[in-house]
Amino acid sequence: MGTSYEQDVVTWANEQAALLRAGKLSAIDIEHIAEEIEDVGRSEQRELASRMAVLLAHLLKWQFQPDRRGSSWQRTIKEQRRAIEARLRRTPGLQPVLSDAAWQDEIWADATAKAIEETNLTDFPDTCPWDMDEVLSQAFYPA
Repeated sequence: MGTSYEQDVVTWANEQAALLRAGKLSAIDIEHIAEEIEDVGRSEQRELASRMAVLLAHLLKWQFQPDRRGSSWQRTIKEQRRAIEARLRRTPGLQPVLSDAAWQDEIWADATAKAIEETNLTDFPDTCPWDMDEVLSQAFYPA
């Protein structure tokens, strides 16, 4: 064992796991292991953010293009809500991010950028007009 983190992260990770399982704690790469553990949380947040942006973009399209509403948009909205709900259930530590104003602003910016790209409309609200409970409710579709 002895592959560096920078050389091959996959081999390094396998070696570190083996060291941990063998109880060879003095041989582990503590700093990089800590970084990787933190990255797991960031990865979960990125997944949630991505799904939320897609969901919000489709809700915008639903509201601002009523003549183009169709079953594919509805399926996408339902699927994103289902996936978000499952992720929150499996990873309850993500729940607080939903009420983080800075996170919501980032997600909203991503969502409006997606909606602009897909619709060529540009007159979307500067901030999300719906609360997170509405956004995640299977019954909610903006008028």
